[in-house]
Amino acid sequence: MPDLQPIDGDALESLMLAVAGLGVLLLLGVLLRAVVPVLRRFFIPAALVGGVIGLMFGPYALDVIPDSITSTWSGIAGILITVVFAPMLMGERLPKVKDAAKEAAPHVFYSYFSSFATVAVPALLTVFLFTPLFGTTPLFSTIFEVSWPGGHGTAAGMEEAYTALGWADGSSVALGSATAGLIFGIVAGMIMINIAARKGQLANYTGGSAKAASDVLPESEAHVESRGRLQRASLDNLAFHASLVAVAIIIGFVLKHFVDMVITGVPLFPLAMIGGLVVHLVIVRTPAQELVDKATLNSIAGVALDFLVVSAVASLSLPVLIANWQALTITLVAMAILSVAIFYWIGPRIFGKDWVENSIVNFGAMTGVVSIGLVLLRAADPNFKTGAFRGFALRAPFASPFVGGGLVTAMFPIAVANWGNLAVGIGCAVLCTLLIGVAMATGIWKRPAARER
Repeated sequence: MPDLQPIDGDALESLMLAVAGLGVLLLLGVLLRAVVPVLRRFFIPAALVGGVIGLMFGPYALDVIPDSITSTWSGIAGILITVVFAPMLMGERLPKVKDAAKEAAPHVFYSYFSSFATVAVPALLTVFLFTPLFGTTPLFSTIFEVSWPGGHGTAAGMEEAYTALGWADGSSVALGSATAGLIFGIVAGMIMINIAARKGQLANYTGGSAKAASDVLPESEAHVESRGRLQRASLDNLAFHASLVAVAIIIGFVLKHFVDMVITGVPLFPLAMIGGLVVHLVIVRTPAQELVDKATLNSIAGVALDFLVVSAVASLSLPVLIANWQALTITLVAMAILSVAIFYWIGPRIFGKDWVENSIVNFGAMTGVVSIGLVLLRAADPNFKTGAFRGFALRAPFASPFVGGGLVTAMFPIAVANWGNLAVGIGCAVLCTLLIGVAMATGIWKRPAARER
């Protein structure tokens, strides 16, 4: 079990002030989005804007915010990812495999193929180029699967794992990569949507969704974030759902204790997600299942994710990024080319009708997490009239817990540490080839001309 340390009042007060500082940065991000239309036009989230502000005023730039605060922010980021992942599988109505397979299969294929390719290319570059020329650590190859589809949350959550494997700077490099991937995904995605629109490849594109609308919704579009069915005299609805998340995290701690006996370096957050699944499987067999509200769980995860992103970006270690700039720049360019190539080569072959809409949501998820994929899909298909949204949503139970920031993603650094980049790179390339073979055998993969017929 973890070695628990007592926290005195002074430490808790420092933590409270650090979290309050993150709240200030988030509000500044919201205000900047309100007055700078370009931030809304390119869908830059307020949490990322606030994080950049915190980085500018931190010890590596203007040196206004002390190092003690940014160090606390760095630690907070690694903790909050567990809160984000713990409720992921709670409150979900898991679809039957047979019912969901046909519609979700192409999206599942895209997710696994892109994830294995995101590991294979950097692994082979690292073993043949970066390590011999720049002395880059072998673990460098794993940050792109962690940071592009995994995003800032997974990048921050992997700090403990990278430290345990002997590369304490890994999380900082991954956070820098996540920022680059998010910006690239948004900009390149909007360019590809506009190209497709000019070619007449989009079914429901209006061109209006890419404009910089206000962040403030009209009254008619206001949404309810939570629905409670528990009497407040018993327990507040938010407290009830937060308690479910807490139980999932405790189960994750117990699982980690046993996993560490076999494999060291596995982070807590994917195990907390499994803990959430255990809570879900227990509670659906009781009358209490009627009290569980997925929207409330999503709100808890959303709050944790916003604070996570702003804290992770604000505490970035710029010297670490500068020290790895050669390998980072080369691989970011290679990843950008790879993601666009997968979009144009894989997309038309695995998706029949509306291949651009189906591919763009996966492109966004590959480069800048699921939320960016949905932003791009909303731009290409404003009212979700195609089947892209449903297929992408159905893929979640089969892909999200494993690749793109899930359990398999967390295992890649351990695999590289044990077997090396050459074996992992070749292995992932072989898996990509096998996936294409399976897709051909099952009829998922067809030539674009055959799709049109």
